[in-house]
Amino acid sequence: MRSDPWSDLWLLRQPWTEPPGDPLAVSELSEVELGRADSFRRAHDRLLYLTAHIALRRLLAAYLEIPPREVPLTRQPCPSCGGAHGRPAVAGDPPPLHYSLSHSSGLALFGVSSAPIGVDVEKIPSQETVELCTPALHKKEQEEIERLGALERRFAFARLWTRKEAYLKGIGTGLARELSADYLGATEGSGYGGPPGWMVDNVPCGSSHVNHVAAAALSADAVRPERIGWLPADFLFAGGVTEPLDSHSR
Repeated sequence: MRSDPWSDLWLLRQPWTEPPGDPLAVSELSEVELGRADSFRRAHDRLLYLTAHIALRRLLAAYLEIPPREVPLTRQPCPSCGGAHGRPAVAGDPPPLHYSLSHSSGLALFGVSSAPIGVDVEKIPSQETVELCTPALHKKEQEEIERLGALERRFAFARLWTRKEAYLKGIGTGLARELSADYLGATEGSGYGGPPGWMVDNVPCGSSHVNHVAAAALSADAVRPERIGWLPADFLFAGGVTEPLDSHSR
């Protein structure tokens, strides 16, 4: 593992149906992950969970240079209550690396870094969702959203929401922290900004995902992502590519 600060972002197009041919590499998942997958009632939801977690294990394994099933995943203590449901982590003291995962409607985003990181990807919400959720935001964020027209408002809200979720994942609280507690607005075109000690900005999703927006939040102990790569199409399968780090980055 490298000793200097670093961070990378990876995107994955998730299949809508399980393709024929090579099977998904489900044998690389833990019993807990397999049990969680089987708890989904809809086959599509199960597929999205499986593909996100297969990709996560393979990606982390490539950095750690160990088999995917041996990647020791855990949860850090919650900073709000101390419970064992804080930021997901690779076990270690200190952790050998940090990661974050988000997926939405067929697109997954992974952040891997030498320091704490959070990522989020979302589909652009309906106007009803924007109206319902905007009152929970920071006052300045509400003002920024309300100054816009209806179409602009949906896109701006989605950008803001992903930055906020990425930050809350990064600090380990998730949505247990009040949405109004931190200001994450007005970063469009201005580069990384954010609350003290953090860098937060939007992440491009590619031209084929115009209905998605994404963001990453990095501890100031890290550096801005050195690459935003796409994981190869066969990354999920038992006979597919498992080491994307050199040949598939931007």
